[in-house]
Amino acid sequence: MDTMKGLKRTNYCGETKGVGQTAVVGGYVQKIRDLGNLIFIDLRDRTGIVQLAFDDGTDRGIFEKAKSCRSEFVLMAKGTVRERESKNNEIATGDIELYVDDLRILAKAQTPPFEITDETKVNDELRLKYRYLDLRRSVLQQNIIKRSLIAKTARDYFAENGFIEIETPMMIKSTPEGARDYVVPSRIHHGKFYALPQSPQIYKQLLMISGFDRYVQLARCFRDEDLRADRQPEFTQIDLEMSFVDVEDILEIGEGFIKRLFKDVMNTDIPTPLPRLTYREAMNRYGSDKPDTRFGMEIQDITAAVKDSEFVVFKSAIESGGSVRAIVAKNAAKTYTRKEMDKLVDYVKGIGAKGLAYVRWADAEPNATFKKFFTPEEIMSLMTELGAEQGDVVMIVADKDKVVLPTLGALRLKVAKRLDIIPDGWNFLWITEFPFFEYDEESGSWAAMHHPFTMPMDECVQYLDTNPEKVIAKAYDLVLNGIELSSGSIRITDYELQQKMFEALGLTDEEIEAKFGFLVEAYKYGAAPHGGMGIGLDRLSMLMCGADSLRDVTAFPKVQNASELMSGAPGTIDDVQKEELAIATIESEKE
Repeated sequence: MDTMKGLKRTNYCGETKGVGQTAVVGGYVQKIRDLGNLIFIDLRDRTGIVQLAFDDGTDRGIFEKAKSCRSEFVLMAKGTVRERESKNNEIATGDIELYVDDLRILAKAQTPPFEITDETKVNDELRLKYRYLDLRRSVLQQNIIKRSLIAKTARDYFAENGFIEIETPMMIKSTPEGARDYVVPSRIHHGKFYALPQSPQIYKQLLMISGFDRYVQLARCFRDEDLRADRQPEFTQIDLEMSFVDVEDILEIGEGFIKRLFKDVMNTDIPTPLPRLTYREAMNRYGSDKPDTRFGMEIQDITAAVKDSEFVVFKSAIESGGSVRAIVAKNAAKTYTRKEMDKLVDYVKGIGAKGLAYVRWADAEPNATFKKFFTPEEIMSLMTELGAEQGDVVMIVADKDKVVLPTLGALRLKVAKRLDIIPDGWNFLWITEFPFFEYDEESGSWAAMHHPFTMPMDECVQYLDTNPEKVIAKAYDLVLNGIELSSGSIRITDYELQQKMFEALGLTDEEIEAKFGFLVEAYKYGAAPHGGMGIGLDRLSMLMCGADSLRDVTAFPKVQNASELMSGAPGTIDDVQKEELAIATIESEKE
């Protein structure tokens, strides 16, 4: 095998230029074209491809070495940049090539289990098993590079705005934060466990109490929960906290970051201030607290219009305190035939609704599933009120609002995707004024929608004991194209109010001490008003890269069962390790 001795890389492959210049490049063999007396090798690195050229004038030893190369061999080549005879407009270096006078084979490669190309039909399992090969593909490399630029821009922006980057512990005490903890057994303290942080929440609040008034961290977080395309068990958030602020200050700094980020990374101007909706407005109009506002099809309340109907579905919903609401799918009648509508009925039943009433206006007259209970004039009047026209489909759900709104919200997205009416764009949105509590019908009690340190609106404190449903939180989310990017709130800093909040959540003094004792103690020594947020770096990168999954912006991701196919994690440990940790394991029947 050759060595690099005497050669030092001067150019990246995709950035090679300057006809007549001498250049040294290094990379992987993408493709070889052996034409007998001519050999062309496409050499690839993370910046792109450059063509290496060999001909009758090439030293015979170098020529034969080039002839022996195969896909994915690692080469270094020195030569003269010259104009290419057959130009290639599809690559940045398509006008030039490197006429080689020195070639080194630094590593040979077996035939890879799949071709290293951007467009691949290889199944995910094989790609993830050989992730180090998958990561050679340009599309993934560019995603990872863009993610790195996003992280750098975040650090630059927050540093320029007076934030101090501080690392918080990775092994902490387990505290309730909504998801299941990953735990680490202690070798020294037998029977006790550390938890991996779901977020740096408590520590960043302690940093505010410590006097670091502006904190930021690209924080690794861990949650042992079921996975999906936009969720991994370990993830990174751009985590920040600020003292002597209220909601407006935090939203302003967040908007400044988004504007800077998209300008620097995407060369796109994001207009600010960003639009805002209250939680209630978002639910009523879109059926979601993270709505995609790139398209219309907003939910319309038709309760008043059908209140005198004898149609039992509408009537019973209204009588039980619910509502009747609809969405209008424009020009959807051809796509949504009777058969397709039956599928949508099954879909809404599968997500918790009792059914779906609808009107298909395919012909001259609209055809409603409830036409027995309405005159043609009443149906036409309803269509007029909804702004429906011939060719449209009206979809109606009647039930309690907590069923109607999320059902129509999910249906709105499903139908829009099927009709392909969601345009490209960057629709940011703040959701504000979240309810503080949500009612759990199974337990018959009120539970916090946020962590227990979230500050209620000043005017709502009086309702903590008497009317929990009236309590609004100083909490806010940042949404992009229907995906939640960030969540944050102003924190409680008053010791007595914090105790009142714990009591409202039904926590005993013993539970408070066991779970949050050190933080409650810290507040006794004075705390500036503070709040913050955490912006999901992974989800932000996924959207900015146009990727379909977090896997495409994560170097070594986990699959749905939280395992990593390449290394085989999680794995077993030996008996000596178990003994040191004073733990025993129960063998699973599946194993």
